[in-house]
Amino acid sequence: MNPCTVPVPVEDTDGDQRWISIHNRFLSETREKDPDVIFIGDSILQALQHTDLWNELFAPLHCLNFGIHRDLIQNVLWRIKNGELDNVKPKVIVLHVGTNNHTNTPEQIIEGVIEVINTIRDKHPDVYVVLPTLLPRGHTPNPLRDRISQVNEILRTKVSALPKVEVVTIDKGFVHPDGTISHHDMYDYLLLTNAGSKKAFEPVHELLVQLLSEGETEKDLTPSE
Repeated sequence: MNPCTVPVPVEDTDGDQRWISIHNRFLSETREKDPDVIFIGDSILQALQHTDLWNELFAPLHCLNFGIHRDLIQNVLWRIKNGELDNVKPKVIVLHVGTNNHTNTPEQIIEGVIEVINTIRDKHPDVYVVLPTLLPRGHTPNPLRDRISQVNEILRTKVSALPKVEVVTIDKGFVHPDGTISHHDMYDYLLLTNAGSKKAFEPVHELLVQLLSEGETEKDLTPSE
């Protein structure tokens, strides 16, 4: 059994119930808001919400951000199966997860991501799923970077035949010729700075604008067809 495909909540090792409290807050947001786009995944997305780029480009698109620090694929899968995509009708879902699955093989990670996509499809058959590639991490070359590169390479092939799934390359330009990553792009060599967020996620914004405008065009044409 691939652990990435088995939904599990995060164990409350700190005793403060923070993770489940965040999940419950997301559930409240789905009952109170009507998003066109939902970002769901790990700390890369969570941190994005606290950048200038989010306020400037993504908030105006009626986005909700359901990113949680350190979430694994199986944690995101549990959240989706336990209501985070209920009571909403998003047009696009942006999924970024897998960078924290350190103990899993690239093949297990890909299988887990596809399981998440299938679970999303069960709830929203017509939604468009956008998959930003996983970002490199660490100041200098390391085994996790190598694993992430393998995941990104396999991901494109595995999801190419899936309808309404788009992989967006966001990992280019971060690793310098000497193999290092700058703290100006990732302040802790994992999470993005404002400058790094712009470099990585502007292509995601461009695709979202395109997908949302196409949806409006289709809606406008329907009555006359």
